[in-house]
Amino acid sequence: VQLQASGGGLVQAGGSLRLSCAASGRTGSTYAVGWFRQAPGKERKFVGSMSWSGSRTHYDDAVRGRFIISRDSGKRTMYLQMNSLKPEDTGVYYCAVTLYDTVLMHEYGSWGQGTQVTVSS
Repeated sequence: VQLQASGGGLVQAGGSLRLSCAASGRTGSTYAVGWFRQAPGKERKFVGSMSWSGSRTHYDDAVRGRFIISRDSGKRTMYLQMNSLKPEDTGVYYCAVTLYDTVLMHEYGSWGQGTQVTVSS
């Protein structure tokens, strides 16, 4: 499976961005796509995930209510709609796939290259 994340950029606090994660290859063998972010000098952390069926979603407490994950199963693309952005949302955002209904980073693989999101105050 290959993943391509895109849509990052520079936005002011309170603004919105939508990230995309396009998947190709043998995606049928995977269960869900997860979004992660890594702030400068910090560890990569789970942001949220959605199963390909759309039946299961998870969000980290830091983004719940502001970020929304959606999918276009026909295009094998997941989206991360980020609203009410804060400076602490700044980081490189990655997508990855998993075989499980999980929020654990080590259970994800096929990491995309990441897309930079910068939120200015």
